[in-house]
Amino acid sequence: MPKKVASPYRKVSLGAPGICLINVPALKGFKVELYFGQIGGLGFYSPRNEMEAQNFILSLIKSALSHHVRMQTHALQDLRDALINRIHELGTEFKVENKIDINYKCDKEKCLLQWAENNGAKTRLQIAYVEGAGRGAIAMEDMEVGDIAMEIPASITISEDLVYKSDMYQVLEKIDGMSSETMSLLWSMKERHNCNSQFKMYFDTLPENFNTGLTLAVMNIVDDIQIVARLSFGVEAIMALDGTLLFEEIMQAKEHLRVQYDELFPELSKDHPDIFPPELYTWEQFLWACELWYSNSMKIMFADGNLKTCLIPVAGFLNHSLHPHIVHYGKIDSTTNSLKFRLSRPCSVGEQCCLSYGNFSGSHLITFYGFLPQGDNPYDVIPLDFEVDQVDTMVECPLSNWTTHMVRGTWLSENQNIFYYGLPSPLLDCLRSARIQMPFTKTLIKANMEVDKEILEDLQSTFNAMMENLSDMDSVDRESSSWDMKLASQFKEMQRRIVSSILTSCSTGIKLVEHELSKCKAEE
Repeated sequence: MPKKVASPYRKVSLGAPGICLINVPALKGFKVELYFGQIGGLGFYSPRNEMEAQNFILSLIKSALSHHVRMQTHALQDLRDALINRIHELGTEFKVENKIDINYKCDKEKCLLQWAENNGAKTRLQIAYVEGAGRGAIAMEDMEVGDIAMEIPASITISEDLVYKSDMYQVLEKIDGMSSETMSLLWSMKERHNCNSQFKMYFDTLPENFNTGLTLAVMNIVDDIQIVARLSFGVEAIMALDGTLLFEEIMQAKEHLRVQYDELFPELSKDHPDIFPPELYTWEQFLWACELWYSNSMKIMFADGNLKTCLIPVAGFLNHSLHPHIVHYGKIDSTTNSLKFRLSRPCSVGEQCCLSYGNFSGSHLITFYGFLPQGDNPYDVIPLDFEVDQVDTMVECPLSNWTTHMVRGTWLSENQNIFYYGLPSPLLDCLRSARIQMPFTKTLIKANMEVDKEILEDLQSTFNAMMENLSDMDSVDRESSSWDMKLASQFKEMQRRIVSSILTSCSTGIKLVEHELSKCKAEE
């Protein structure tokens, strides 16, 4: 698959000497977790991580139960029961009610399901249209922790192995830097039109337009901004996003994909028209295949130890959730040579069964998947890059030495007290170290109060300017507007909510500091 590249950063002066805030591309989930992991909040980083941790402990208990004496077995079973009860509580707390559109006929999907079952697949799910989410997998019966909701044999997965058997492999293997993922993408562009394909049922269920942020292709010039707009994500929606992280991510991705396409075509079609027919390898078809692989592929570890990017028929109907039922699904079972989707929390009959696509921000999910998840996403952060001539080492907070910092909704932090203000400690410590030459001690003295007040006022000024750029879209009619305008509106609303929470925390923090300053002055 083509990889995303960075674009030029936009700098916003923070006011402190030698420091600038810079909007940067989306950060990987593990970096966000590491950065915010030391801060309070829910008591765990995310519902998904909590579910994963508890299921890991359950697996250890299951292994231990077969090796312990009776007294130990009773203790382990009690611990197992307590964990399952906790998982049930979490599932109930984060359960999302979905409305099924009974008027949507899933005839093609049912044919695909039947084809998969004829080839060895097993499922306790049916395909239905979920309002607000599109097609999804619905439980046909109550399922418990550890139950297998779906099992797909490795023989019907679409991977690079199919490319190796095709006539195009001899051409593609000679191209420097050609990855197996790009080979698979090019193979699928042709295979979707093959009437005799083994996977015809699968390709027939795929949409003509995936409606992701990548669906932007005809050139338009608006206010000196080069907009690539196709049939889906329109110019109006793109312009509404101008100045946001989502706009930058979409434009970066689109620019890189266009470069990749131009490196391959039309040369491949000119040199090998029988293998790469020009009518099947247009820019629009390439973009469609990119959307397919970005939004539907999974990284799968096969029995031989090889990790491959695959398309998994039927499993592609499992939607993403911040509170997934399925967490681990990326390894082929060597005994059955199948991919098993085992539940990490219960799923009731009629409930949509979801998995996690990864620890992604809302901007990433819109760009590559075409949706914004329900609920508070802990990976929705505003990244900030600092240019600091010299930052002293902070023994108590090593993260203060990071050059990339970030902020998120301050409602996720429990500590709104003096010296914390609901803001990330690494960020505050970095700003403090830029102002004073000695280690900052969290004591209620005048010098410390004055430093924190200056920091909070600078942050307040910066995020006030950011809020002004995030003009609201209250005039957008959510019911009648197009899907892309709805997504643009939802994203900007989410960003405004984050910035608003930061401004509130700064304002409240300034009042706290001023109160302590007044007490210091009274004691002088």
